[in-house]
Amino acid sequence: MIRYLIRKLFYGLAVMLGVVLVVFFLFNILPVDPARMTQGQRADVQSLQAVRKEFGLDKPIPVQFAYYLNDLSPVGIHLNNPEEQQRYHYAKLFAVSDSKVLALKWPYLRRSYQTRKDVASLLMDVIPNTLVLATTAMIFAIIIGVFLGILSAVNKDTWIDKLAISFSTLGISAPSFFAGIIIAWIFGFELSKYTGLNMSGSLYSYDPFRGEVISIRNLILPMITLGLRPLAIIVQLTRNAMLDVLGQDYIRTAKAKGLGNRAIIYRHALKNALNPVITAIANWFASLLAGSFFVEYIFGYNGLGKATVDALEMSDFPVVMGSILFIAFIFVVISILIDIIYVWIDPRVKLS
Repeated sequence: MIRYLIRKLFYGLAVMLGVVLVVFFLFNILPVDPARMTQGQRADVQSLQAVRKEFGLDKPIPVQFAYYLNDLSPVGIHLNNPEEQQRYHYAKLFAVSDSKVLALKWPYLRRSYQTRKDVASLLMDVIPNTLVLATTAMIFAIIIGVFLGILSAVNKDTWIDKLAISFSTLGISAPSFFAGIIIAWIFGFELSKYTGLNMSGSLYSYDPFRGEVISIRNLILPMITLGLRPLAIIVQLTRNAMLDVLGQDYIRTAKAKGLGNRAIIYRHALKNALNPVITAIANWFASLLAGSFFVEYIFGYNGLGKATVDALEMSDFPVVMGSILFIAFIFVVISILIDIIYVWIDPRVKLS
């Protein structure tokens, strides 16, 4: 298991390096001048040069990439002075020269072009909101999806089965941004006086008497919209897996022993049908973080997606690059966890 995890970690590092390479060069070949975006179209040459020097944009692209890798690496070479140590929060390992040290640190995502704040700090302000949205959407999708999948499999070829399949097909076919617009218009506008829900709003709202409070009603519509597609996938996966398992010999043996349908379904069939469902759940949780971009923007939900879209509109590339790298990191971590969960759920799965 240890060797397997080490090998997976190396694969993960290779994937992250590839993502860094693509993201960096993608945003550096765009015909956009971040200095001009921050200073305005009438800025003088000296101001533009000062901004480019501040963010290292005056250096050749390969040099900028080398510096960016050094910033992202947990082990990097940095200047041995208080200003540099405060910026990177590093711990010295040993001196490389009189002025430079090899240091241990957290990856540094640089500073926003617009606000001059650390990108990591900006992202940490909105990531918890997105995690809450993605987690609640996934829980909603799992509970409803698994229930409908079991119900559909047990009642195969009945009207219940056909209704569940139709609902699942509709959920898969509807893109999140389209479903979000329809759901926001119907439940947040037309029926808002009955539902009490808003078309837009963040997880936290300000109350003049209690200060900042959690507004659950602003979470409901984005949660349903974001969870709709994984719910539809889970319905079909659960149904197909359950139908396959219910036709196995050990299920017929359990029925011959006189076990009730509830015991057969939940004690024997469901556990052995969970593997494809677990894969979908794990992959979709990572996808929800990435897919929340449009949903958060539509509902005005202050999360990672909305912050990224806002930063992209202002050509604030460090924020956009930082959010993409965070999503890629989540995908890598979850892919490793999936393989570990496989072994725990089904001992027949071998590590390779």
